[in-house]
Amino acid sequence: MTRLPDAQPIPAVLRWSLPGRFIVFLLSATSIWCLLAEFYGLCSMRTFTLYVLLPATALLIAMTIFDAFRGDRRLFHAVLIGAIGGFVAACAYDLFRIPFVIGAIDKVGPSWLRLPLFKVFPRFGAMLLGQSFTTEQSDSQFTLAAHLLGWAYHLSNGITFGVMYMALIGDATRRSWWWAVTLAVCIELAMLFTPYTRFFGLNFTPRFVVVTLIAHFIFGVALGLYTRRSACSRAFRSVSSLA
Repeated sequence: MTRLPDAQPIPAVLRWSLPGRFIVFLLSATSIWCLLAEFYGLCSMRTFTLYVLLPATALLIAMTIFDAFRGDRRLFHAVLIGAIGGFVAACAYDLFRIPFVIGAIDKVGPSWLRLPLFKVFPRFGAMLLGQSFTTEQSDSQFTLAAHLLGWAYHLSNGITFGVMYMALIGDATRRSWWWAVTLAVCIELAMLFTPYTRFFGLNFTPRFVVVTLIAHFIFGVALGLYTRRSACSRAFRSVSSLA
């Protein structure tokens, strides 16, 4: 009987190995990079999204699907857990900020509870659509498409931060969920050193810094707890081994 040839091993960059995790991290990071590219005048956010972010996202999805059908499914599960965890964390993050937004819009409650923390979302959308705006422009002056696209971009950042977190730690069953808090707070601290507040006309005050740091702390807690719990589930353990 003729012996069939052994299947070719899957390259490390397509598996949940150090090279593969590095690629996943870079592809996920393009979501926040397109905003930074605009801040520092490298190219417009729209251009970066069309020619870098979207192709990178497609490649990440392709890697995930490939691992789901041809690999050991570790990359698939890790990316899926990170993406869902990032979305859940973004929702927790925004729920904490809603009272501040309502206070700013309706001018209700104490003055310390009034911060326009959702102001950036329609501006994200306008940048992606290639539309100009001013820092004084009201939210109602933006198109519906700008609002929807801005929210979608905001949630994409949360999702990709979750994937980046999984790529950094490798195995959430072996790492403390506090690493997610550390990542979230460090991301916010780093953003405060960019032109973020000036670019969008936000008041850089101690109150703004404290509230946004607390919001990112909540993001990190939600991300860390979700990913650890999901990674420890029987479905994930059945396909996971030491990273």
